[in-house]
Amino acid sequence: MADAANGPLGAKSSEVHVGFMPLTDCAPLVVASEMGFDRRHGVKLVLHREVSWANIRDKLGVGNFDCAHMLAPMPIAAALGLGRASDLIVAPMALSLNGNAITVSNRLYAEMRDADEAATQAGGMSAARALAAVVRTRQQQGREPLALGMVYPFSCHNYDLRYWLAAAGIDPDNDVNLIVVPPPLSVEALKTGRVDGFCVGQPWNSVAVAEDEGVIVATKSELWAMSPEKVLGVREDWAAKNPALVSDLVRALVTACQWLDEPENREQAARILARPEYVGISEEILAGPLTGALRRGGGLADIVDPDLVVFHRGHANFPWRSHALWILTQMIRWGQVREPFDLKALTERVFRTDLYREAVAALGVPVPLSDDKQEGGDGVGVFFGSGRFDPNAALSYLRDLEIRNSGTDLAAFAALNS
Repeated sequence: MADAANGPLGAKSSEVHVGFMPLTDCAPLVVASEMGFDRRHGVKLVLHREVSWANIRDKLGVGNFDCAHMLAPMPIAAALGLGRASDLIVAPMALSLNGNAITVSNRLYAEMRDADEAATQAGGMSAARALAAVVRTRQQQGREPLALGMVYPFSCHNYDLRYWLAAAGIDPDNDVNLIVVPPPLSVEALKTGRVDGFCVGQPWNSVAVAEDEGVIVATKSELWAMSPEKVLGVREDWAAKNPALVSDLVRALVTACQWLDEPENREQAARILARPEYVGISEEILAGPLTGALRRGGGLADIVDPDLVVFHRGHANFPWRSHALWILTQMIRWGQVREPFDLKALTERVFRTDLYREAVAALGVPVPLSDDKQEGGDGVGVFFGSGRFDPNAALSYLRDLEIRNSGTDLAAFAALNS
């Protein structure tokens, strides 16, 4: 759908249609358009708001969109043929890190406090211990398992929530019910009791707190510092046919991300995103997670954390192949994929560090020397408590996780990836 169009800056710009979800981290696309960063780099973004990640996947796949705001696992799932069939999608850049949170209903929060007040108050990984006590009590009483929402099966929300639960001894496939709930419907699902909690991107956690429907018990930056979240997704064939346009697009979005990461611009970003054609939520609610001042609710102390969502600093736009590899370990862990395949080859085909490096060279943006990095461990940031992920030992890491789907033959994966 890319066509030449007359941009507001006078020059011819290539029109690019992009799908997005109404979330705080759609900001790079919105800001690139509203602040003219797209036309500065020869691109004219035409934004299309969607209601579910499945819509994004389908419309990108059939060519209604040229590119899209995507969950980082979505291009990987497409490459593995998971979910509905789709053309191969590649990620030439990441749009943001962090940005999610886990919120529980007021009723579940009260149960957690009764079960383990200290763990609930501590939040983050500790709060899962309180939830585990609630789960065991409900099982002993013969009550229905808790229902927890996440936005899409192939999402970091799903994997983060599962990791958090499993770390406390809760089997996410047997001890609770996990339900797909699109982000804009998550608060309504909590309000009506369809779910007892959810893991979703902002601002929907903050909306639940503002409406006194829930309490934020963990943020993504508390679970895994600088963790993957959204990427720019483009079809592989479209990228191959339009290499210059892909570079222009990446440069425009990196410029928007640089602007967004300046603290003094976050309030203005909240005002822009509050408009009904974008997120359509009050500026005051959007400003909290954007500026790093977050209300948890439930009488818990507010959070002050500049890493609640990160758009550029710390190589946030670099599509780390080690992030793709971690996502693959979780797909294997939970039985979403069982037939062995070459893990390294898939990460190299989907997370296109080469396209990113080429695009940002003209901007003088620093890039890492390696395509991979270790997570957790001494001095490398928080990774699910005291955990560590070494991309050079991904299958060993997977074998050491106590709760995982038993139907996958890890020896077969190891034989193919030795």
